[in-house]
Amino acid sequence: MFQTKSNLDHHEPLVLKSAIYSRILLITLIIFFRILASPYDTSASLNPPCLTATTTTTPNETHRSPIASSIENGIIWDSVYFIRAAECGYEYEQSYAFLPLLPLFISFFSPHRSLLALSSYLINNLAFVLAALYFYRLSIAILKDPEIALRATILFCFNPASIFYSSIYSESLYAILSLGGVYYFVSGRNNLAVLLLALSGLARSNGVLNAGYVCFQTMHRAYHALFQNKNFTLALQIIIVGAFRSACIFAPFVAFQAYGYYNMCVGRFPDEIRPWCKARVPLLYNYIQSHYWGVGFLRYFQLKQLPNFLLASPILSLAFFSIVHYAKSRPRIFFSLGFDTTIEEKSCDVMFLSEDLSRSKVAGSVEKSSVRIEEHFNVRKRKNVIKGDVSHVPKNSEPAARPGYLSASVLPFVLHLGFMAGTAFLVMHVQPSSLLVCFIYNDISCKIP
Repeated sequence: MFQTKSNLDHHEPLVLKSAIYSRILLITLIIFFRILASPYDTSASLNPPCLTATTTTTPNETHRSPIASSIENGIIWDSVYFIRAAECGYEYEQSYAFLPLLPLFISFFSPHRSLLALSSYLINNLAFVLAALYFYRLSIAILKDPEIALRATILFCFNPASIFYSSIYSESLYAILSLGGVYYFVSGRNNLAVLLLALSGLARSNGVLNAGYVCFQTMHRAYHALFQNKNFTLALQIIIVGAFRSACIFAPFVAFQAYGYYNMCVGRFPDEIRPWCKARVPLLYNYIQSHYWGVGFLRYFQLKQLPNFLLASPILSLAFFSIVHYAKSRPRIFFSLGFDTTIEEKSCDVMFLSEDLSRSKVAGSVEKSSVRIEEHFNVRKRKNVIKGDVSHVPKNSEPAARPGYLSASVLPFVLHLGFMAGTAFLVMHVQPSSLLVCFIYNDISCKIP
């Protein structure tokens, strides 16, 4: 069912080389274009002292080497918030939109702004290389085809949002934690998987969506235990464990929201209390996204934003058509959320059943029966082709467990992709859509004919 370790190792050196070469190429292009033209965002020079600073000397008054100045000039756009949080902590309300994992990591290296930026570049590029390796291993586990997995990984290394994975952004940390977490989850190492997925929610807010993989497997395992094994106690146990794991994945993000509430709302005078503090469910992150960045349902649908929709249309179109292709090819699985999948295919697919519910009892017999079905189908097909009678070759006759993109294991990734693409198009600023869907899309799209 799984590829052997030798098969995994066969392509891993190429994966690592591709990831490293892609980062070298990208950094070279960054330096080249920075020399060629000035950045559109000029906020790098705006660096007032920390609110808790004990000295009146501003950063601009201190002597800086040319190299340090060049590095600091790259602190633009969202990088300003990450470096500021690492340097000064969370001083302003809007800074809480940038989750603390990356600032926490880089703050260990040095309090100086240029070294904070340099350490962030190093951490993110190293994280991307490791993320590419986990991307390949996860693709092997899901797609069960080393060649398709390699192709998907190469696409990931050169994805449209590649610039963000080598800049002072949190995408690389999120990628390695999410991909590593899901990989260990499908490998049965659940405690390590939950830890990594929980940390992904501390890198980016959409990390909490990774709990969906746990929920997906939990509902299928509980369904199997209740209706196949007729074991209510086991089903209840599965649901409790799944709910606990999901809560653990949500916990870091929720804790950071509580931290923001404590700093922004507790101990304030009535005229200083922000509107979101009085809400029934005071979610700081939602308020910041809506108030400061104008994020909300259909709020970005404006005529002046048409160029940005055109910019995002290629990746959103690819995501849309890959979902449609999967739904048309496996309608029973897609529209039933996998519940209409045969027990043979569920047992062969890692995202449905695991541990004692599948592999220890029925996986061996299922694999043998699937092999016999496939061999029987191939023999019939060859006989009919030799006879010149292709009319007797069943059009839809194929093994229950399909490898590649049409595998039932791909379903939760398709659902995740659909949710992310829909959110990017309808709710968010549409430009970052390539960031949200690129590695999910690459992992499931390489089998599209």
